[in-house]
Amino acid sequence: MANARTPQSEGLDILVLGGGVAGISAAIEATEASCNVTLIEKSPTLGGRAVRNHQYFPKLCPPSCGMEINFQRIRKNPRIHVITQAELERLEGVPGDFQATLKIAPRHVNANCTQCGACAVVCPAERPDEVNCGLSRTKSAYLPSLTAYPPWYAIDRQACVEGCHACVDACQYAAIDLQQQPERKTVRVAAVVAATGWESYDATKIANLGFGRCRNVVTNVMMERMASLSGPTQGKILRPSDDQPPRSVAFVQCAGSRDANHLPYCSAVCCSASLKQTTYLHRQLPECKTTLFYIDLRTPGLLQDFYSKVTADGSVRLIKGKVGKIEEDAATGDLIVTAEEALTGKKISTRFDMAVLATGMVPNTQGLPEGFHPDEFGFLTNEDKGLYGAGCVHRPSEVVSSIRDATGAALRALQCVVEGLPRG
Repeated sequence: MANARTPQSEGLDILVLGGGVAGISAAIEATEASCNVTLIEKSPTLGGRAVRNHQYFPKLCPPSCGMEINFQRIRKNPRIHVITQAELERLEGVPGDFQATLKIAPRHVNANCTQCGACAVVCPAERPDEVNCGLSRTKSAYLPSLTAYPPWYAIDRQACVEGCHACVDACQYAAIDLQQQPERKTVRVAAVVAATGWESYDATKIANLGFGRCRNVVTNVMMERMASLSGPTQGKILRPSDDQPPRSVAFVQCAGSRDANHLPYCSAVCCSASLKQTTYLHRQLPECKTTLFYIDLRTPGLLQDFYSKVTADGSVRLIKGKVGKIEEDAATGDLIVTAEEALTGKKISTRFDMAVLATGMVPNTQGLPEGFHPDEFGFLTNEDKGLYGAGCVHRPSEVVSSIRDATGAALRALQCVVEGLPRG
């Protein structure tokens, strides 16, 4: 999907990889300085992980309002050229003059789409919904999200029934083309900003915490989707084993983080995110008892006020101690959480209906070209001129910090544009 450009806006671009909050912020900030931006996103919609949140902390507001403002700014900005379902295939050249080859996957839906949904109604095939962490399914013809930009359906051809064209027959607007093929496009850019975001650490690797083995152990990312009205349970927080509301929930901090066997670093946002998620439970299920097991509660700066507000009424029980084991009572689905209290040195075992693992952030650097340099933890270092990381691929950060970091990356990229302009 591409925004129209005026002839006056043609020129040397900045290429931004990733259409999450950091990529969008970098693109918008660069255009404020009269630069052109090509913004590519590998999924069918902009928004990234931020729009999958139920609420932001510390204000506990939904992400949709702020993201919709950004979408409007992009929609009205002729200097931003948006291409979804696109990835950087090859990068050649030098800072100030790169040639980027983009590979664009077919969406099979064009700008005629009105979001009527007729294609999904008649579609006989289903696919796991990656937005909802596989906890629900969509049709092969699906709307990527309620706030999708571009605001069109997409078709997952790999999930389609062979020979089926029911969606084509049902569409009144000639919006579906099942014959679309992959494309390649080359753009000349002065700099590249990688805002490719993060992935949640694979909780199945933390065998002692029971994810994938104990039915009622979920991750913090899954919990976020459960609380969302667009999530797999339409906003109701329920135990996966029996679809019943939990009466007690354990929040397990540093699930794999600050651990030499998994992620040796702190992901910076997990403590505040878990505190936020306790408010989801207390608002929806006032009688639910929540316990947060932690090594250290890290809520720096203004987030300390958020910590104080959430914990002031004593509704969250805080236990300083690392969880060593989670086991399941097969008869009930209940969980037995074993931890060592750091302050007393005692080993405790407590029964809970459900446990939420605060898994850490893993930088998503897969597919980035040579020249981007990761540090010992995999985060981009921004050492090379012309190639910059922004947001959570640069360092673990919450939304506000990611936006600030993206602004800095845009400023560095603009310097390459200025230096690459012809003299005379």
